[in-house]
Amino acid sequence: KMASNNFERYKETVDSRIKELLDLAEPGRTIGKAMRYSMTAGGKRLRPILNIMANSLFDGDTAETLDIACAIEMIHTYSLIHDDLPAMDDDELRRGNPTCHVVFGEGIAVLAGDAFLNYAFETMLANAERFPDNMPRHIKAMSIIAKAAGIFGMIGGQCSDLEAVDGDPDKHLLDYIHEHKTGAMIVGSLLSGAVLCNPGQTEMDHLKRYGECIGKAFQIIDDILDIQGDPALLGKTTGKDADDNKLTFPKLYGISDSYKMASDLTEEAVECLDIFGTKAVDLAELAEKILNRKK
Repeated sequence: KMASNNFERYKETVDSRIKELLDLAEPGRTIGKAMRYSMTAGGKRLRPILNIMANSLFDGDTAETLDIACAIEMIHTYSLIHDDLPAMDDDELRRGNPTCHVVFGEGIAVLAGDAFLNYAFETMLANAERFPDNMPRHIKAMSIIAKAAGIFGMIGGQCSDLEAVDGDPDKHLLDYIHEHKTGAMIVGSLLSGAVLCNPGQTEMDHLKRYGECIGKAFQIIDDILDIQGDPALLGKTTGKDADDNKLTFPKLYGISDSYKMASDLTEEAVECLDIFGTKAVDLAELAEKILNRKK
């Protein structure tokens, strides 16, 4: 199918540009090695691909949004490095490899995460300067990403996630955590790619709702895979959510109801794309991919 080929093509484009950007970042020093180690350990590149797909949906130029897409992956990678730390989720495996702090020590892992967050904005700012005629929209894109990554987005969700351990199961809290921890960056990836092309408000609203739906579906499947997934496929230890007494969808709703929710959300996500017609075939297929993933 045409759409799947685009998925692979976008992934290759992102990976090759990330490599170029990392080759500029202190490659010989420990910090550069730690960054490269964490970034090249695999990963689906879901967020940067969403950014490019949303940009393409409005006939944007991939070359213009590519560094924004790469910056989003840097922010995602920083969050994973910090997430794995003993002070947070205390994970020793990520994508089948020892986590950053296991290989480089906690101090360097903290700094590698910090370095990625900074480098993401350095990259986006340098990219914006290459498109002076579209500068206001680049600033808007960066603003969307900054908010999605910060206290009103991912970091806000992470904090609640840490605090929700051993608490009473609470549906509203669970929704808040996942809308922020996972959903915000997925929505931000889409909107930052689209905003460069000056889309209308209705189109942005539909794209945002699509992102919210796939973001939540992604997290529900993630929670289910932590229970039922194959550790060899996942490349990480399963059963950790239950061990850590975390608030998850299966804990609150059971596995089959959780899966039904993810399936309904995927359907809603695809319906949100109707206004775009056949141009959104990639995004529709990606929603199905998220629902059916095994890793």
